[in-house]
Amino acid sequence: MEVVTVDIGGTHARFAIAEVADGRVVSLGEPTTHKTAEHASLQTAWQAFGAAQKRPLPRAAAIAVASPVGGEVIKLTNNPWIIRPALIPERLDVDDFVLINDFGAIGHAVAQAPDSEFLHLAGPDQPFAPAGVLTVCGPGTGLGVAQVLRTPLRYHVLETEGGHVDYAPLDGIEDAFVKHLRKKFTRVSTERIVAGPGIVGIYETLAEIENRAIPRLDDKAIWTMALEGKDSLALAALDRFCLSLGAVAGDLALAHGAKGVVIAGGLGLRLKEHFARSGFAERFAAKGRFQQMMAAIPVKLIIHPQPGLYGAAAAFAQEYTS
Repeated sequence: MEVVTVDIGGTHARFAIAEVADGRVVSLGEPTTHKTAEHASLQTAWQAFGAAQKRPLPRAAAIAVASPVGGEVIKLTNNPWIIRPALIPERLDVDDFVLINDFGAIGHAVAQAPDSEFLHLAGPDQPFAPAGVLTVCGPGTGLGVAQVLRTPLRYHVLETEGGHVDYAPLDGIEDAFVKHLRKKFTRVSTERIVAGPGIVGIYETLAEIENRAIPRLDDKAIWTMALEGKDSLALAALDRFCLSLGAVAGDLALAHGAKGVVIAGGLGLRLKEHFARSGFAERFAAKGRFQQMMAAIPVKLIIHPQPGLYGAAAAFAQEYTS
């Protein structure tokens, strides 16, 4: 069975045609990317994708959106499109559809992607156990967190708000992060530090510690300097980000009773060369009396180039073909 799979973010909407069968994704076609600002709605972007295919589109849709999916109207973050789920069959000319949160789609991708789509980061370098909980966390604009409960017969994706738990500092420098951010936020949650914009607070705090005057920079500028290795303070902020991500991923694994952990998201991919030398693995396992147990948990980075498209198609496959 073929399905049009769609991954809609704030800036881009990605489309592809997937083949699904027996509850799984069989293949994913070449993706096409459209800028959301250049289309009035999902319907017009869908039609533009269809026109380029020069063939009738499948009458099935798997749609991942960067927004909660409950309610009669979905308003996307940083995107003027409005989606009314009840009108999807009529507007997109489909018979069946799945509408899922974008990080829920990542959970489905983690559940179905082959071992070759994962890069080892920490713990034993071995495949995930076939049953049990996998913790998935993805630092991006925020910190997405999900659980994938796998059984020998099926899997279940549980979306959570785990990125909003309190941040737990582990040394004096991290105490300073919280003190600095508390000037702006009454409560310092994990994603205030372990998400893309969090690099700003880390960078500014390190400058305060060194009594260094710095220009006000946004997160994109700091990430660029850090990843290019052009600024020692930005590089120190990157290392601190990876340490905190390791600690947070370990806390989530403890809370979930996880048998494995997956780091997801575009930011995770950009950091893949830095994890090994940043102390990420040591911080992940540094849980006192549970250190030995934590060190036995495999931690991997999902490297599939289109996990949102793949995961949306996987969600459709599980609902309609399993």
